[in-house]
Amino acid sequence: MLKKIVLAIVFIFVIIIAARTILLSRHSPPVTECRATDDDFIPLSDSRLARFQRALQFQTVSRDVGDYNRDELQNFGDFIINSFPTLHNSSLVEWERVNNYSFLYQIKGNKRDLKPYLLMSHLDVVPATNLEAWEAPPFSGNIVDGFIYGRGAIDVKQCVMGILESVEYLLNNDITPARSFYIAFGHDEEVTGSHGAKMIAARLKEKGVSELEYISDEGLPVSEGLISGVNKPVASIGVSEKGQAILKLSVKGVPGHSSMPPKESTIGILAGAVHRLESNPHPSMLGTGVETQFLEHLVPEMNFPQRILVANIWLFKPLLSWLLSLKPHSDAMIRTVTSITMFNAGVKANVIPPLAEAIVNHRIHPSQTVREVIEYDRQLIGDARVNIEIASSIDPHPTAGYGNNDFGYQVFKTTIRQIWPSALVAPGVLIGNTDTRHYLNFTNNIYRFSPTHMFPGDAQRFHGLNERISVKNYEQVINFFFHLIRNSDQPSLSPVHEHHDDL
Repeated sequence: MLKKIVLAIVFIFVIIIAARTILLSRHSPPVTECRATDDDFIPLSDSRLARFQRALQFQTVSRDVGDYNRDELQNFGDFIINSFPTLHNSSLVEWERVNNYSFLYQIKGNKRDLKPYLLMSHLDVVPATNLEAWEAPPFSGNIVDGFIYGRGAIDVKQCVMGILESVEYLLNNDITPARSFYIAFGHDEEVTGSHGAKMIAARLKEKGVSELEYISDEGLPVSEGLISGVNKPVASIGVSEKGQAILKLSVKGVPGHSSMPPKESTIGILAGAVHRLESNPHPSMLGTGVETQFLEHLVPEMNFPQRILVANIWLFKPLLSWLLSLKPHSDAMIRTVTSITMFNAGVKANVIPPLAEAIVNHRIHPSQTVREVIEYDRQLIGDARVNIEIASSIDPHPTAGYGNNDFGYQVFKTTIRQIWPSALVAPGVLIGNTDTRHYLNFTNNIYRFSPTHMFPGDAQRFHGLNERISVKNYEQVINFFFHLIRNSDQPSLSPVHEHHDDL
């Protein structure tokens, strides 16, 4: 009797595993591809390419809060105004500079009952270092072997210029959008956005904007080789951002001579605490958040063993968590990560250190809170001599809708598949942070996607050496934003997009 019960249970498990594997192996329906022969395709003319190259030459560097290159921001802003005359003189457009260097635009649609949306980007870049190691000067915009080099090429002047080119093209063709939309370019995103995006958000409130259909901002790219075994490009739309907690750990002691040391030093006590944090990562949250849906969306292109594992996370979570934890980028998807970024102690070679301090940077999984993360650390350290102080923190952002009936997500999905027809589109979580924190009161539907096609090894170029974008990819950026605007004009979801014929 017991044997029959066991066999029945095993049979049921096999049926469930097989059913979920088959169900998640279904492919998405086709979408009309954007082709160079289409009437609504924007070719990358010499003038459009030259404008982007010039944009990369402005050294709009941000170093710290309030420390940014004001002269270059002013010059870049003037260049934008002069380069897009239709946008800045159209009766459909209201625009202004906010806090001297940021920009806010309103493009008025002819159907005022449709809720507007917001396209975001930023004008500033991080500093360029190791200049001698660059294949082309970081503020040159030079083209080498089909790639445009420059700081900001993928973070994120390609989006600034792509948005501007698409709207200029729209207005030059006398097209009035149905849905109104806003464009916001902050000037200090790399240093929290407190002078740019924060001021733009306040200005939107002053203009009476209370709710947006969705917000588009920089985020996850189109990636090749992102997940082992998946051979198609993966376009992940960030529907949330990880939170962050920067903690200062400190241990105080009594100074003395090194010839008479105490049993435990401040350095030793703190080093033990840090070792425990690094050796005992926060638990895997696989199965509780968006990373589950991200993986499930890739099932159709996985090999059979992978399909079984991912389609049945409910059963194989421990094994799959272990596999994902082997690589830093996939480990960061499934848990709150811990980075020890600073350690300071000691005043002299022969003096017992009276104080030891360390900085711990947590990037918090959306299924956790700052409070939960700190409590985990406190229990793990288990030493009252280690003081834990919160230097700064922000909880994970709310999760935007990414279902079949979520307008913003489906508009993004359709647009991405028009430009990259072979790409697998999936919801994801942005493991870094942007200045969208200043717009959270306008909508939960914030979608973080950069229309940048990245290949293995390209991720190191982000904030690193030889930042670049291919000429072809920049043309795709322009067409992505143009089609995103056109697709957003529909009042409700449409299963298949047909190209517009009003050009």
